[in-house]
Amino acid sequence: MKKDMDAISKFISELKKQKNTPTVANPYLVAGVSENLEAYLESMLSIDGRRILLVGEAPGHKGCKITGIPFTSGKVFEKVKHPILLKIKDKLVLKDIEAENTATIVWNYLSTKRTTPLFWNSFPFHPHPEGKENKNRAPTDAEIEYGVVFLRTLHELFKPELVAGIGNSGVDCAKRAFPGVEVKYIRHPSFGGKSEFIKGMNEII
Repeated sequence: MKKDMDAISKFISELKKQKNTPTVANPYLVAGVSENLEAYLESMLSIDGRRILLVGEAPGHKGCKITGIPFTSGKVFEKVKHPILLKIKDKLVLKDIEAENTATIVWNYLSTKRTTPLFWNSFPFHPHPEGKENKNRAPTDAEIEYGVVFLRTLHELFKPELVAGIGNSGVDCAKRAFPGVEVKYIRHPSFGGKSEFIKGMNEII
C-alpha cells in the first residue's frame, strides 16, 4: 500500500510542474486541490471488483478545475450518495460549490451500479480561450499528446481490465497511450448525449 501512496505522490508532483499559461490553468497549483485528487486516487486504488479506466477530455471550469477530480463537481459531492463520494467528501477542500451537468449525469448513473470506473482526462489541466478562464475549450492535438504520459502512469498504477474513452479526445489519448489495446468509445453525455452515454456505459458495466 505504501508503494501505491508513494506512486500517487510522485504522480501529483509531476502534475504540479505544469505552469499556468494564457490558455491553460493548472488546478493542482491551487491550495487543497492536489490533496483532493490524492484522496480520490487512494480510494480508487483500494476498490474491489472489476477495474475500468474511463478517459474524458479535460477539466471543466465548473467541475474538475475546482475539485481536482475528473467528472465531479461540488454539487455532486453534496447531493449524490455514492460510496466513493461519501468516503472522501469530508477530506475535500472546495473553494466553490458549482453544479456541472456532465458530473451530475455521470454520478447519478453510477449511484445505481456496483462498478465504479476510475476517471481521468486526455489533458489533465484546464484549457481555456485566452483571457477567459471561466470558459472551456477543447484540448489541442499537442495537449492530448502531452496527456499520454500521465495516462500511462495512471494505467500502470490502477491496472484496469478495460479502457474506454468518453468523447473523441478521450479515445484519441487512450489509443495513443495504448496502441495495442482495444479502446471502447462512449458518447459524451453533454449536448443531448445522455441516452447514448448511458447505453455505452451499460455495455461496459
